[in-house]
Amino acid sequence: MKSANLLKGAGLLLFAAIFWGGLFPVAKSALIALDPYILTAIRYGSTALIFLVLLVWSEGRQALRLETRGLELWLFGSIGFAGFSLFVFAGLGSTTPEHGAVILALMPMITVLFNWGLKGNRPAGFTLATVLMAFVGVFLVVTAGHPRTAFTHAGMQGDLLILMGTVSWVIYTLGAARFQVWSPLRYSALSCAMGTISILAIALAAILLGFSKLPDFATLRHVWSELLYIVVFASVLAVLSWNAGIKMLGSLNGVLFINFVPITAFALGILLGHHFGDAELLGAALTIMALVANNLYLRRKDMSRPLRRAT
Repeated sequence: MKSANLLKGAGLLLFAAIFWGGLFPVAKSALIALDPYILTAIRYGSTALIFLVLLVWSEGRQALRLETRGLELWLFGSIGFAGFSLFVFAGLGSTTPEHGAVILALMPMITVLFNWGLKGNRPAGFTLATVLMAFVGVFLVVTAGHPRTAFTHAGMQGDLLILMGTVSWVIYTLGAARFQVWSPLRYSALSCAMGTISILAIALAAILLGFSKLPDFATLRHVWSELLYIVVFASVLAVLSWNAGIKMLGSLNGVLFINFVPITAFALGILLGHHFGDAELLGAALTIMALVANNLYLRRKDMSRPLRRAT
C-alpha cells in the first residue's frame, strides 16, 4: 500500500472518529432545547436528502431503484437510523457523553458476539477474553467503580438505552453484507431514506400523544450550530469519510480508529471542566486496550493464514 494512500485513509478514518466522538457532547447540548424525536427527525431527514442528492450525482438516477428490496432497506434503515439515534439521544438525557462514547466503542465486540450467535462463528479464546475485558471496562465507566450502583445509579437507564442503540447500529452494519453488489453510498442513502419514513412516523405519533412537540423558529435558531454539526459533520461527512477510509485501509485496520470516539469524548469533557474518577479513566483505558489487543491478534492471525496453506 502506498504511503500516500495510507496517510489519506488514516486521515479520513480519524476525521470520522473524532467527529463521532464530538457528537455526544454536542447532542447533549441540543437535547436541552429539542427532544430525541425531533432531533432524530431533523438529523436523518436532512441527512437522507443530502445522501440521495450525492447518490444521484455520483451514480445516476438509476441508483435510486430499490430493486424489490424496499422491505429489507426499510427494516435495516429503521433499526439502524431510527433505533440508533432515538435510543442514543434518549439515553443522553440521563447519562454523560463520555459514557455514551465508551459504550459505542463496544461495536466491534458486540459484532463478534452477533457473528457467534447468528452464524455460529465461535471466536477464539483470546478474542473472547478481550470481549470480556472491554465489557468490564465499560462497566467500570458507567458505575464509576461502584458495582453496587449498577442497578440503582440514575444514569444506568440512559447507559442501557445507548447500549441498545449501539446494538441497533451493529445490526444495521451487518445488514450491509446483504447488499455487497451495491456501493456503500447507495446502501447508506437508500436505507437512510427508508429508515426516515419510520423516524417521521414515530415523531408524528410522539407529537400526537403529547410526548413531543414541534419546535418554533426561535428554538431552532438557538441550536443551529449543534444541528449543523450533527447533520453535516457527524452524519454526512463522517459517514462518507469512514466508508472511504475503510475502502482504502480495510476493515481490520479501520476498526482501530473507533478508539478515537471515546478518546475524543473524554478529551472534550476535560476541556469543558469535567472531572473523571480513576475508575472511569481505568475503564475507558481497559476498553481501548481490549479493542487494540483483539485487532492486533486478528491481524497476526490473518497474516499467518498463507503460511498454513503452504505447509
